Amino acid sequence: MKKALSIVLALLMLLAMIPASLAQETAPVVYVTIADQGLKLVQRPIVLHDTDNDGVLTIADALYLAHEEGYEGGAAAGFATQMGDYGLSITRLWGEENGGAYGYYVNNQMSMGLTDTLNAGDYVTAYVYTDTTGWSDTYTYFDVNTAEPGEITLTLSAVGFDPVSYAPVSTPVAGASITVNGNAVDVVTDENGEASVSVKAGDVVSATSEKLVIVPPCCVIIADATGL
Repeated sequence: MKKALSIVLALLMLLAMIPASLAQETAPVVYVTIADQGLKLVQRPIVLHDTDNDGVLTIADALYLAHEEGYEGGAAAGFATQMGDYGLSITRLWGEENGGAYGYYVNNQMSMGLTDTLNAGDYVTAYVYTDTTGWSDTYTYFDVNTAEPGEITLTLSAVGFDPVSYAPVSTPVAGASITVNGNAVDVVTDENGEASVSVKAGDVVSATSEKLVIVPPCCVIIADATGL
């Protein structure tokens, strides 16, 4: 009888462990970038889980976990949110508190809120506004998130708004200086926002501009670019 009971208990414990293991195997991975004048975290792969127990996997979860993994002191030191009249908002990002001036995009599309849900393979970018008076910070992005080593051509675009409909529109960014691993490489985007540069595996390509206050874009060079 005791032996049978032991077998039953062992089976129950095994069954209890199966859903947790399956959840880990099927948990979606997203890629988080955080910028504050420069790139602070670049396409960090984050295994999503429900950090706030609201039943969904959201931008807030991804940013919390990104700070837990990448910021010294974790999310408690670097990231904070609060609920207000317009929903959940960021009050601290990468340790910076600037009165709530932050932006975040998913797959280079403006998000409606921190509680927007995420899917496996999404690219999340959050940034601290550097111009908190004129709000001139402009979100920019390359046409690919990753590329393979060699001579590559990237197109840099900026997100703006249609003056009539106020719908988001993307336009080429001309005259931006390309950087590789934070260093200028004497390459500038043309009138179509295009620029060619030689890169190797592990490089991070970004850009700066003297004409615009831009959120720095990023393209990571990997040996097998499967996340284009």
